[in-house]
Parts: sequence; structure tokens; C-alpha cells
Amino acid sequence: MAMMKALRKVRAAKGLEIAEVAVPTVGPTDALVRVSAASICGTDLHIYGWDRWSQGRIKPPVTLGHEFCGVVERVGEEVTAVNAGDFVSAEMHVNCGHCHQCRLGEAHICQNLKIIGIDQDGAFAEFVKIPASNIWKLDAAIPERYGAILDPLGNAVHTVLAGPIAGQTVLVTGCGPIGLMAITVAKACGSSTVFASETNAQRRAMALQMGADVAIDPVSEDAVARILRETSGTGVDALLEMSGNPTAIQQGFAALRAGGRASLLGIPTENVQLDLVKDVIFKGATVQGIYGRRMYETWVQMTALLKAGRLNLEPLFGERVALDNFEGAFAMLQKGLAGKILMYPAGMK
Repeated sequence: MAMMKALRKVRAAKGLEIAEVAVPTVGPTDALVRVSAASICGTDLHIYGWDRWSQGRIKPPVTLGHEFCGVVERVGEEVTAVNAGDFVSAEMHVNCGHCHQCRLGEAHICQNLKIIGIDQDGAFAEFVKIPASNIWKLDAAIPERYGAILDPLGNAVHTVLAGPIAGQTVLVTGCGPIGLMAITVAKACGSSTVFASETNAQRRAMALQMGADVAIDPVSEDAVARILRETSGTGVDALLEMSGNPTAIQQGFAALRAGGRASLLGIPTENVQLDLVKDVIFKGATVQGIYGRRMYETWVQMTALLKAGRLNLEPLFGERVALDNFEGAFAMLQKGLAGKILMYPAGMK
């Protein structure tokens, strides 16, 4: 039996471990992908820390990793649209295809959704098994480092394009990696002014590099007053909420104009107090919950943006590490000292 190296949640406790596991067996409708590069997600940090959400969702042992790119090694006998040697990424949300949402074309909110890298073994390994229907072939013009972050980029694209954006004023609350990506997507799609609200000074600087017009520290100044002043008292057309922070969410709704839309991707860890009358009902606001990527509309949109060279993602990339050096990478991300860190299961190139 062929063996491989994998980064796994082995036990119900804080931390992860490198382990030797069997290379996955490919079923008739699967593809086996040799992982070229994988990226650490905020979800991986939660699982590493073994917080309340992780304890209720993760069933060790499991290999983490749902942001990656690689080369198809082999495919099952029923697979015809994917071939060995293809450069690919994949939609790691696996839908059932038969529930009410799937029948309506809303597979991203499938009632029976499973996530590779959370509910089953993922891409922090030398090889990962993916249903061939979830494979997304990558154009040769798309750099490997970009191919490894299409999952979170898709979250940003989904959030930005969930409503009108061209000629619109936008507030991005929370400038973690997905918030930073949302900034460049909004600018690429014609947003007139992007405000970024973030408490971390390094991330505010990155927000400006990604194309934000104004970066606000909501601790040292009144973010809502600043935005209202710079929009002639109107407020922003769109709130793109990426932080999950209750205060940021409240400020975002306060800065939203009457008739604006709030697209919410950030995950609060506690209940959020909102004045529904003032902030939503009397404003006539449109409020949207955003989850994952629309399958596969979002993939088409972000691929087109990347191939056109519209997205400035370079400020996101810093450290690159071998899989064995995961501890240092996770520590940097937990301290907010990095954007996206790429890991290489087969070793550094």
C-alpha cells in the first residue's frame, strides 16, 4: 500500500500532527490530485485551536486543507472530463444533488453538504481524492499561488457580486485575507470608492495596497462619522461584512445608506445586537447571508477576472513553508502577521 505524508487532526485536543497515511483509493467517479500547494484558512486555525465550533463539527482523525491546487494523478474509470496531467483546483463543498436546494440550483447551500478538509480528508497531504465533478481545470495563465487560494477568493467574489457593484461606494469591515480580496474584486468590478475598516495596522496597510481608497482604524476614530462625512451624509451603497465582529457589524449597518445592501460573510462567535427598525426595516436595506461559492457561477466569474489580469492579489503572499513546518505558519496567522501562507506537501520547490 502506497503511503503519503498528511497534516491531520488526530485527537480531540488543540494542535495538529504530521502522520503517514495511505494514499486515497480512487473510486469510479473520482480524481486523485497530487497537491502542488495548499493554503491555510481561518477555519483551519479554528480547528487547530479546538474551539467550540470545532469540537461540535470535527470528528478526528481527519486530514485538513480545503484551499489548494495540483496536478491530476489519475482518474476513475467513469471519468471523462478530467485527465491525468490536468492542472486543477476544486470546489471542496460536495453537494448531494437531490435535496430541495440542489434541485433549485442552490447547491452551495445543499442540506446534506460535506466539506473536503473538514468532514473528510483534505488537501494538507501529498494527494487528495476529489469527486471529478468538483474538479476545476485551471488556465495555464493562472499562477500556482493564485490557484491555491481560489476557495477564499471565491468567497470574496460571491460576496462582492451578490448585488450591484459598478459605480457603488463600498465598506469592507474586516481585512483578513477574504476582506482584502473583496477590496480588489470590488475595484476590479467598478466600485467608485472602497472604505476598509480594520483594527490591525498591518492589515490596514495591506488594504491600501489591495486598492482601498480609505482605510479606517475604528478604535482610534469614529468610523461611521468618517464614512458619512466622505459620502456627503448618505452612507455607503454596499456593506461587505467579513469580520464577524459584533461592533464592526453594528458600525457597518450604521454606515449603510437607506436602500443599500448588506452582504454578510463573517461568522460571529456571539449574538449580535441590531436595531432592526433603524438599521434594516426603515432603511429598506437588503440583507444577504453569503456562504461559500455559487456552484459554479462564482468559479466562472473569478476565473474570468484572473485571466483578464484584473485582480491584484500579490500583497497577500508572504511566507511559503514545507508541510513539516506548519507550526510556525499557524503561529504567524494566529497573531495576524501574515496574509496567505502556502504550504508544500511534497517539500519546497
